[in-house]
Amino acid sequence: MSAFLAQLGARCHPFEGSLIRRTWQSCRQFHGSQVVLARRDKKKVVPLTKPQLAAKARKKALKAKKSIYASEKMTLEDAVNVLRAVEVAAPESTYELVVKTLMVKGTTVPRGRYSLPRETKQTGHDRILVFAEGKAADEAKRAGADIVGGPELADGVISGRHQATLFLCTPDLIRAITPKLGRVLGPRGLMPSERRGTVTANISGFIRKLKGTSEWRGDKAGTIRAPIAKMHFPITDVVKNVRYFLNVIKEATGNLVDPDATSKKGANKKPPTAITRVVLSSRQGPGIEIADA
Repeated sequence: MSAFLAQLGARCHPFEGSLIRRTWQSCRQFHGSQVVLARRDKKKVVPLTKPQLAAKARKKALKAKKSIYASEKMTLEDAVNVLRAVEVAAPESTYELVVKTLMVKGTTVPRGRYSLPRETKQTGHDRILVFAEGKAADEAKRAGADIVGGPELADGVISGRHQATLFLCTPDLIRAITPKLGRVLGPRGLMPSERRGTVTANISGFIRKLKGTSEWRGDKAGTIRAPIAKMHFPITDVVKNVRYFLNVIKEATGNLVDPDATSKKGANKKPPTAITRVVLSSRQGPGIEIADA
């Protein structure tokens, strides 16, 4: 028996430990460590912040299909006809005129007053406060000013007791009220100034000129928006309103210069504020750029 076992052992191959190690390394290892379990957990969805949501909405708007009129220019009459066709079921809808100006460093925001040849709605009444004394104060009261007084009114304006939509001042009182009201009325665009014409000796004439007019002003980007006509207006009235308002803006931005004013000494030689786009639109209609603005 022992001889048989000796012969059998001689025929067997020697043990190779490396083969067993390779087999062990090729086997898949299962374990319940925290690292593997953490990978199996679902990721928590973090809600987007408001700035991120706004950025996402802007990207979506850029990818959205644009109107066929987005890059097309039309004459004013053609644009009016297109918008009338779109708003055929809404005769009380309003045309809106958008004028974009180029705002560079040092350019003041354009603003002014206008009275359309055919008004779209009844103009509002300005509540006028006038800083004036003596004869000028009496004339301001007769012209229709709501509040008239001297520098003593400044404290009431600061506290909110005296409220107005328009402030006028005579030249002799402007230095007295500026230290107190400059920081209060300045940011609101209501501080009397010679550039705007609200510092004047002819207070009564200025007030009479304001009656029946509306104020327009651009935003910080230089964009001016104004309701310009009703949809049921004849085309000639719409065109007349648009042309009138564009001329008002061109005068205020220096694009339409009075030849008599330039011949005078000391004429303002400030460079004009360029008008880049003029767009006519309506409530349901597209914005159409005007080619002959």
